[in-house]
Amino acid sequence: MPINPDIKDWTWVLQRPCPECGFDASAATPATAPGIVENMLPRWRAALRRPDVAERPDESTWSVLEYACHVRDVFTLFDHRLDLMLTKDDARFADWDQDLTAVEKDYANADPAVVSAELTAEGEQIAASFGRVPEEQWGRKGTRSNGSEFTVLTFAQYFLHDVVHHLHDVDG
Repeated sequence: MPINPDIKDWTWVLQRPCPECGFDASAATPATAPGIVENMLPRWRAALRRPDVAERPDESTWSVLEYACHVRDVFTLFDHRLDLMLTKDDARFADWDQDLTAVEKDYANADPAVVSAELTAEGEQIAASFGRVPEEQWGRKGTRSNGSEFTVLTFAQYFLHDVVHHLHDVDG
């Protein structure tokens, strides 16, 4: 059964801590992003070794494998968007349908070992990308297709909440 699309606007996490996962975006910066991402990678690799990795806990929730595929793709997408923000004035981000991507890439039937390697590589890549951003560029801007505007600082905070929240989803 397909998952119901998540149509919530999660940008509110930039104003207050997430009551579900506890992440406080205000404490994060592009400079803290590398450590946060690198520290979560071993937990993702362990989660992808679970015997029930491909089993959905219920019909409306992704499996650990599907969440891991999504996070891998979030790492890739946000790395691309970060590059746009740093190289183009007032960067614009094309729409991304995460639910369509999950179907098109067949997240549910992916190989956990391959996903683990890809998630690790993409996580290390975006960690390195954030690690290279000098503080004087944290104010550069980008705009999502729905009109939400980010600076590199708020973009890092929003990104980190997304990936921390999904690790919480699979750890919980």
